[in-house]
Amino acid sequence: MADDALLLSLIVALPFLGSLLAALLPANARNAEAWLAGLITVGILTIAGILWPKVAEPAALRAQFEWLPEYGLNFVLRLDGLAWLFVILIAGIGLLVVLYARYYMSPDDPVPRFFSFLLAFMGAMLGVVLSGNLIQIVLFWELTSLFSFLLIAYWHHSQSARDGARIALTVTAAGGLCLLAGMLLLGHIVGSYDLDVVLASGPKIVTHPLYLTALILVALGALTKSAQFPFHFWLPRAMAAPTPVSAYLHSATMVKAGVFLLARLWPAMAGHEYWFWVLAPIGVATLVIGAFLALFQQDLKGLLAYSTISHLGLITLLLGLGSPLAAVAAIFHI
Repeated sequence: MADDALLLSLIVALPFLGSLLAALLPANARNAEAWLAGLITVGILTIAGILWPKVAEPAALRAQFEWLPEYGLNFVLRLDGLAWLFVILIAGIGLLVVLYARYYMSPDDPVPRFFSFLLAFMGAMLGVVLSGNLIQIVLFWELTSLFSFLLIAYWHHSQSARDGARIALTVTAAGGLCLLAGMLLLGHIVGSYDLDVVLASGPKIVTHPLYLTALILVALGALTKSAQFPFHFWLPRAMAAPTPVSAYLHSATMVKAGVFLLARLWPAMAGHEYWFWVLAPIGVATLVIGAFLALFQQDLKGLLAYSTISHLGLITLLLGLGSPLAAVAAIFHI
């Protein structure tokens, strides 16, 4: 069990360690940067493969470290089937993006900064999907907003890149504050911030007078991150980032964080009519608006942005329906 906990910790730690190392390499070390990032993603995929037999067991694999015990908060990493799927997506697509970025980036670009921010963002996303308590999820959640801001503004000499980064940070960070308030309410309702306790307290949550308030706050955090209507406007502007950044952050990982959160909290918060009325109409609106606007795009990045928004709307709709079959369909579509 101790070895499993160490492997689980390495999944989150490796990208952050790689980010520090990448920042120290020379400006012209494109090959070394790409090899470093590639080896880290391969290492994460290898660890995920080793841990697969544990994921197949009924109980989630946990690694717990003391953090703020006087407040009932510990640093907890938790791996179950949903988290394992997202680890594979984050690291697998990350490997392809690293390979593409090696040949995409110009020799004049500051490559260490690019790979350092990319690996840090990967670590933050892995932290979100593996977090085992509510406050820890918010911590990594805001780190994804910060590192996405730095990646979108990578070409900071461009006005469109600066504007896109600023809008993305404003929307997603504001959503993160709503998420923090929602998580604090959930912890108050349940009496614990531990994710396993929260997931087992569904009946207590949905019958509590503060359920609707907590649901709206959590939904605002998820919907802003996944660029759902009416917050969809930030994603097309973020496409001013380098193409590998657009592919990784805004089509494969960051925007998936919102629907991941809805799927993660589905066992605890779904099953009430408020869940349907808060999420399903927004999913339908985003699905239709994103598909409609995609028809009028003149470039592939714009088409990618609006088609991504539309697909995320479909996933939100499926999760909002509240039925187990629809939730399975949503995970399959991810």
